[in-house]
Amino acid sequence: MLTVEKIGGTSMSQFQDVLYNIVIGKRKEGEFYNRVFVVSAYNNVTNWLLEHKKTGEPGVYQKFLNDEDYKANLDEVCEKLILINQGLESIGLQLSEANEFIKNRVEQAKTMLSSLSKVLASGYVNAHDIHLAAREILASIGEAHSAWNSTNIITNNGIQARFIDLCGFDDNEALTIDGRITKEFSGIDFENIICVATGYTKGTEGIMRVFDRGYSEVTFSKVAVDIKAHEAVIHKEYHLSSADPNIVGIENCVPVGLTNYIIADQLADIGMEAIHPKAAKPLELSGINIRIKNTFEPDHIGTLISKNYVSPDARVEIVSGSKKMLAIEIHDPLMVSEVGYDAKIMDYFQKYNLSYVLKSTNANSITMVVWESKTAEKLLEEIKQNFYQVTGVPVALVCAMGTNIATPGFLYRAAKALYENDINIECYAQSIMQVNMQFVVKREHYEKAIVALNKALCN
Repeated sequence: MLTVEKIGGTSMSQFQDVLYNIVIGKRKEGEFYNRVFVVSAYNNVTNWLLEHKKTGEPGVYQKFLNDEDYKANLDEVCEKLILINQGLESIGLQLSEANEFIKNRVEQAKTMLSSLSKVLASGYVNAHDIHLAAREILASIGEAHSAWNSTNIITNNGIQARFIDLCGFDDNEALTIDGRITKEFSGIDFENIICVATGYTKGTEGIMRVFDRGYSEVTFSKVAVDIKAHEAVIHKEYHLSSADPNIVGIENCVPVGLTNYIIADQLADIGMEAIHPKAAKPLELSGINIRIKNTFEPDHIGTLISKNYVSPDARVEIVSGSKKMLAIEIHDPLMVSEVGYDAKIMDYFQKYNLSYVLKSTNANSITMVVWESKTAEKLLEEIKQNFYQVTGVPVALVCAMGTNIATPGFLYRAAKALYENDINIECYAQSIMQVNMQFVVKREHYEKAIVALNKALCN
């Protein structure tokens, strides 16, 4: 069975476990192959190169944007990458070769960035496009580093492995992302070699321009579709569980086991990505199932996401959500029966490139829940200037999801559990498909709401 397997950054930073749990495991001679690994950069490396994904702390990219000494900053990152290399020597990394590779790659990047700076200074080009090109170049360094190292370690442990460099540093071919993947994987004898591919892929459309920080999962998806994999496996540092074990306690949650792509989309919408939604769709359309596995429990079968799965028993599979939400409510006495009123609101959402996670309406008010951000705050301020009465309230969103919850009783049980814990439902939404009950609650009630719903619906 040919599989494409994605290794996330946190798991990559514990590559000894990846090597012995995933690559080698309990396999015997001859059972190591028919697998392609698509790897992320080691934990925090992309944050150093671009900016911190959660805090926004600037990295090398911001130095480039500000025309500061980005080369010195990039050299500092290179030193950190060499320190990572030292920690991998004990499991088979040839240190001198690994250091030489990353030093050369960083020097290549500096040359490219220097050329971009000169072109930018000419004033004849669109600055935005140059900045995006710089972002692509910097992002690719982390995946090249981790993929080269992984290939070298696997080879030095007696297993045939090939480095698939999708970063395109050494060619000037104007290939699309799909075209580059097809080219690099053509003619490979998967039965006799493990492939380790970079999570970054260079393409004329710009993978970060389209997908930003979700690019490694997009590469993973496109590789699986291109080589017609039987299954796409994502190795994470945790199971896809019925609830966050850090909130409800590990003893009160279980791996989901089986679910479908519709539920994966619901999770992505609230920020708990089993897989990036734009990466999931090609797999779904190609009939390739996704398996989410825990790197540190290799014998567990994990959770299988398929297109047509529906639980034979009515049950809530996952309780999840976020406390970093903003509820925007527009109230207007003249809204009643006015056709297209919400279309006026959506013009502003489109202007700020924001989508809502939840929408709830009555005769003269519309509530939309969005991710809290500086952009959302700007949107709120402009809407306040153009509509009768607008309020913005920081809130939490808690969701109960399942492939088979379109039966009487689930809403009652959920509302009862929240009531018994003195949690008021500020706003609520559920579509006719009935796969996701969305409850808006006060932020201070978020953890308590997750615990209550998990206990009432999942246990």
